[in-house]
Amino acid sequence: MTRKALICGIDFYESAEELYGCVNDAHSVNSALERHADGTINFATRLLVGTGPTQLVTRRELRQEVVNLFSGNDEIAILYFAGHGYIEQVGGYLICSDTKDGDDGLSLHEVMVLANQSKAKNRIIVLDCCHSGIAGNHSLRDEAIQISIGVTVLTASTVSQYASEKDGSGLFTSLLVDALNGGAANLLGDITPGSVYAHIDQSLGPWDQRPMFKTNVTTFTSLRKVIPPIPIDVLRNLRKYFDKPGHELQLDPSFEPDSPNPDPEKNRVFYELQLMAKVNLVRPVGEDHMYFAAMNSRSCRMTVLGEHYWRLIEGKII
Repeated sequence: MTRKALICGIDFYESAEELYGCVNDAHSVNSALERHADGTINFATRLLVGTGPTQLVTRRELRQEVVNLFSGNDEIAILYFAGHGYIEQVGGYLICSDTKDGDDGLSLHEVMVLANQSKAKNRIIVLDCCHSGIAGNHSLRDEAIQISIGVTVLTASTVSQYASEKDGSGLFTSLLVDALNGGAANLLGDITPGSVYAHIDQSLGPWDQRPMFKTNVTTFTSLRKVIPPIPIDVLRNLRKYFDKPGHELQLDPSFEPDSPNPDPEKNRVFYELQLMAKVNLVRPVGEDHMYFAAMNSRSCRMTVLGEHYWRLIEGKII
């Protein structure tokens, strides 16, 4: 099954104030999604940019591309939009280059209906525009705008907030790109919508714009893979070195290569234990560092995170 991403950034507007970072943001998101960190193909992307009078993104064009995006039976269909947003009593709108009054932009209600009705397994809408938090809001007047199974919405701000720019880039998108480039990866190298939101949310202070996250999925899909911070075969050795959660592995000086009588096999094990300690899977008991735990014949044990991955390995999930 294919993975498609429609990426739109609009700086130029015929009847609204021009923006300066949305096109750059669109290119950055496009670069992050096109390929995995190892260079293999990830998403088939379609890039729309409004840069000036001769390169507009009209409402008609954007709507047709959104229809095309959600019309297939794909594994994932992602819509990313950076530009002006508009809100009024009946809902929100994505403002296109030719929008004149705000409510003649692309209706978020219509976008949500198209996403909800799509046969794609996962539909993800990412909006870096003012008032974007209205997307997917419950409406007593129209049940179609609610989020159906398989839909996720991630927005730069709440209904009432504006989306900030910083150093020529949207604050939200700069954090989004950081997350996709590895900041939100788990120990398997997978980046999910949930981990992206957590990365963005934790990077913003209480006085900053607040991102919104709405989802109706049974399991998160991987948006991108990066090189894991620890080799998978080493990670799986948690189950080999520790019989059960709470078990302590006894160390001695022969584990340390610089000790008077090093043991080559124990040195190999100790190297892997140190890799585990660097990513907070393992910690020394009674010492600050693994080196001293070995030299002073102490032990090491799994952290809570380590026990979580131990259970995933035990259950043959990884």
